[in-house]
Amino acid sequence: MKLVTASVMRELDRTTIEEVGIPGIVLMENAGRGAVETITSHFPNRVREGSRILIFCGKGNNGGDGFVIGRHLHNRGCQVRFLLFSPAEKVAGDARINLEAARRMGLAIVEVTDREALHKETEAIAGADLLIDALLGTGLTSELRGLYLAAVETMNQSATPVVAVDVPSGLDADRGHPLGTAVRAHLTVTFGLPKVGEIVYPGAEYTGKLVTVDIGIPRELLEGVKSPYTLLEGADLAPHLQQRPPDSHKGTFGHLLVVAGSEGMTGAAALAGEAAMRVGSGLVSVAVPQSLRTVIEMKLTECLKLGLEESEPGVLGEGAVRQLTPHLHRYHATLLGPGLSTRGEVARVVVALIERAEHPMVLDADALNILAGTLESLEVAKAPLILTPHPGEMARLLRTSTARVQENRLSIAHDFATRHGVVLVLKGARTLIATPEGEVFVNPTGNAGMASGGTGDVLAGMIGGFLVQGHPPRTAALLGVYLHGLAGDLAAEALGERSFIASDLLDRLPTAIAQTAAASPLRHARGSNDLPE
Repeated sequence: MKLVTASVMRELDRTTIEEVGIPGIVLMENAGRGAVETITSHFPNRVREGSRILIFCGKGNNGGDGFVIGRHLHNRGCQVRFLLFSPAEKVAGDARINLEAARRMGLAIVEVTDREALHKETEAIAGADLLIDALLGTGLTSELRGLYLAAVETMNQSATPVVAVDVPSGLDADRGHPLGTAVRAHLTVTFGLPKVGEIVYPGAEYTGKLVTVDIGIPRELLEGVKSPYTLLEGADLAPHLQQRPPDSHKGTFGHLLVVAGSEGMTGAAALAGEAAMRVGSGLVSVAVPQSLRTVIEMKLTECLKLGLEESEPGVLGEGAVRQLTPHLHRYHATLLGPGLSTRGEVARVVVALIERAEHPMVLDADALNILAGTLESLEVAKAPLILTPHPGEMARLLRTSTARVQENRLSIAHDFATRHGVVLVLKGARTLIATPEGEVFVNPTGNAGMASGGTGDVLAGMIGGFLVQGHPPRTAALLGVYLHGLAGDLAAEALGERSFIASDLLDRLPTAIAQTAAASPLRHARGSNDLPE
């Protein structure tokens, strides 16, 4: 599903109105009616005969949507009260038409033009069954101030559920950051297409459950929208997980080389190797420092094991490059980095393998930490590369702060991938997958229980496993990230977010793959669909 910025959505609206000829008032009516249907289905005990609904309206089109919503709720028997945060004479266009319609129907409209007027509504707010935020739409670009700030704080302090119209007031619809503060909605009803800021974090926390309503924008416009952002869905990945040919053999599904591990970090190599097997690799060879080979032999059954030359016990030496180079052609992809360390000669090993690789390569963990000091290796690499940094590793690659990475995840992922010609997997809540062509995919699966050691090693192994089966880097990354998160959701359902560990993901991968192959309904993080009664 495509995700859009505020400006792209405005252009869709403009084209629909000016070029197709569907009046804006029709789109507003469709939006309001669709919102009421959604609100009623999600809050059946709060939207019924006699329910008290309080609607916070601004002077623009978002407020106009609110007036339409109020009319239709009134027709369902609700007691509707509008708080208009503007003098009525400043409301114009389609919003004014719907304001006047509500007024002629005899609905209560209170102009709130100062804090004293807002304070007088305290009792009405406290007694409402539902609050509806129709204050500000997607056009907000500056921090909330004054009366709008007070209105948002009032909604957030209320114990009553809040429904946001199109986007929570105060939320940057493009980046997902609150502009000072924003409404914390239980449900957001957005129009046309989801806004990217409602999907990524922290915006998703303010959005609550997100439902998209069709307002009548022509299908051709929606399908042809030019936006780099896409929400990953299981149905999009299902075609890549179909039944295997009956005459297959292990050579059919590729051979992955995993170069990983160091003293105290053999678990990373083992998790990555087993993850690659679990997603269907034909063969996986796990190469570790020679002194650790016995340990890895004991940890792994199905994988092949290689012992590589060391510069010191448990740390790879430059001789490992001489060992591997004559045999690199045997492998269909390489995973480099999990638990590798950055000590001694390891950096020279990493750079040499990147520069000599002829098949796709996944760079993870310590390979990324080493790469941070020698980004020029990306420019000389002949093989397609997939990088899998967490925010701290991304910050080291860019020589900036983790805070800056988190504040600008979308643009940083997009710019790095296009500048360096790599597939970038920027991990975190709503992991991003950015491609050299400028696409940015947002992954909806996964949960906070995955914030523990080893889960990244599993992801890297999964991506490598999909690479050797012949999937292009873009597809391998999308499959790996989505299924990794889904396995985490399954583990959380069974064990709780607090208690599951990385190896529990391995046990859930078969179910995650089967569900996605069958194009089962999209599974979001646990709790995202919970609404108050």
